Amino acid sequence: MSEGFTHVFEPGDPARTLLLLHGTGGDENDLVSLGRQLAPGAGILSPRGKVLENGMPRFFRRLAVGELDIPDLLVRTDELADWVTTAAGDYGFDPAGLIGLGLSNGANIAASLLFRRPGTLGAAALLRPMLPYPPPEDLDLQGAPVLVASGGQDQFVPAGESEELARQLEAHGAKVEFIFDPGAGHGLTQEDLKATFRWLEEIKSASVEEPR
Repeated sequence: MSEGFTHVFEPGDPARTLLLLHGTGGDENDLVSLGRQLAPGAGILSPRGKVLENGMPRFFRRLAVGELDIPDLLVRTDELADWVTTAAGDYGFDPAGLIGLGLSNGANIAASLLFRRPGTLGAAALLRPMLPYPPPEDLDLQGAPVLVASGGQDQFVPAGESEELARQLEAHGAKVEFIFDPGAGHGLTQEDLKATFRWLEEIKSASVEEPR
């Protein structure tokens, strides 16, 4: 994995691993303590984005706020998906149990993973995401659980963008939970964290009940 991403890996239940995807200016350590709190006992895989914007790490380039560099996003999405597959083999966790937890820029590349490389993530929590691009018409997300969290005072992502992403995910077969806090900005709130914790617990319970 020498050519992969600078990252943190913490082993946990091999059937349940969080892929933590930070926002602009974060790094591989940014969401680790949050991940531990939200999914106790799960493994943690937390890469650092390779793109720098004014010295701040991101997972892909953008042309301006709210204007994504789509060709770069597609290449970076494939690179991340391939790296995750390699990491699963290297670290011995079940790729089917990988749950993406992305914030802002990290949420957008997680959405792109769902659109472009379905099956890379078994589930995804998308916190303050936008619709990165229209999904392929033949996309089938096969009931994958997805949480979309939006803030009504978000100065970077209009709530309608997150809503449209949720609609598109649902239209292509995902099991979507959309949470909207009219008073929240781009930063996460305690309500976001409570909802994400509850959602993760529900996924855990459902996976225990399903026959393997």
